[in-house]
Amino acid sequence: MTLPLSEARPPYPFSEADFGKTYLEPSYRVDLREPANENLDVFFNANQVSDWSQLTWKEAGKPYEVKTMSKHRKSYEKENGEMSVKTSWEDFNRSFHEWFIKDMPDEMSKSKGEMLRHFSRFRLKDVKEALGETVRLSLWNYVHRIEDGTWDPRGKRALFQGLDVSKPRILFLGAAEGYEAMQLHAMYPGGEVVLCDYDEFCKTDRFGHFPESYPFLGFNSATGQPRVWYKDQMNIHYVVDDIRNLSFGREFDIVISVGLLEHFPDNYKEEVMDWHRKFLKPGGYAILTTPRHQLKSRLFYMIMADVMNHTYRELMDIKQMGLYVYENGFDILRHGFIKVHNGIIARPR
Repeated sequence: MTLPLSEARPPYPFSEADFGKTYLEPSYRVDLREPANENLDVFFNANQVSDWSQLTWKEAGKPYEVKTMSKHRKSYEKENGEMSVKTSWEDFNRSFHEWFIKDMPDEMSKSKGEMLRHFSRFRLKDVKEALGETVRLSLWNYVHRIEDGTWDPRGKRALFQGLDVSKPRILFLGAAEGYEAMQLHAMYPGGEVVLCDYDEFCKTDRFGHFPESYPFLGFNSATGQPRVWYKDQMNIHYVVDDIRNLSFGREFDIVISVGLLEHFPDNYKEEVMDWHRKFLKPGGYAILTTPRHQLKSRLFYMIMADVMNHTYRELMDIKQMGLYVYENGFDILRHGFIKVHNGIIARPR
């Protein structure tokens, strides 16, 4: 059931009375269905590989490299030479956030109006540009807002459920707005979240402007019953630094990354996996997700290149992702895919 969200709701607009419902905000979806996580397995397809030691790269194949870059990056490099990795990430974060905060119904209405005005004036070049913008807006609206493919709270909860932790310390590498760590914190409350990203904009804007009214479905640690959590009810700290400079020891119960591994060519993947190992307590969990390699993902990154493609990117299937994790010293406890992401939970061997 999709319901309109009243503008008159208070700062904490959702409660247990909203369980089972879903709402469309102008820029994202609120999903309060399946609060007890009882039927989430329909969103998560697991156990494709029974023995990772027997899987080979010849069988799995290599990931698909997304080579279409944003116009801004191509223009920058034409004038200045190769763009640094940090600059490309900064461009991506600003571009993504600009799109995330759009009022999609309003933006699509304005875009269609512009296209009709250009038609009436026979400005074919402008019509083509307006049509491209309308297509991008419609695709973003469908993937992120209607289908909730970026956050995918029910799929993420399916991936995260069943961890043997109590009041965990959670470290999020390349955290951006920190969504997945907040979801984990709601499911396993009472601990601490440390978000790490080397772009200050992620702390001030992507996390800083994350909607205070967004509800995370989790649990009440005292009763074990489902409850709604909000960002400002959580114990969260944000560190702006390069992951390679972090001074933490093996002190976290969970180390998570979302969309990190696929941004590094093969000769760097060992180092990326080591980042997940070096901060974990004995028995801790490494959780990773990457975008799935599927036709609609390839089309998405082609059409949304100016929004998404500022840096190196691969699309991989769960077997390819799992081989990177397994061959770099981790035992895979759970693996599979949700709407648009692969997901793995692992422990260092």
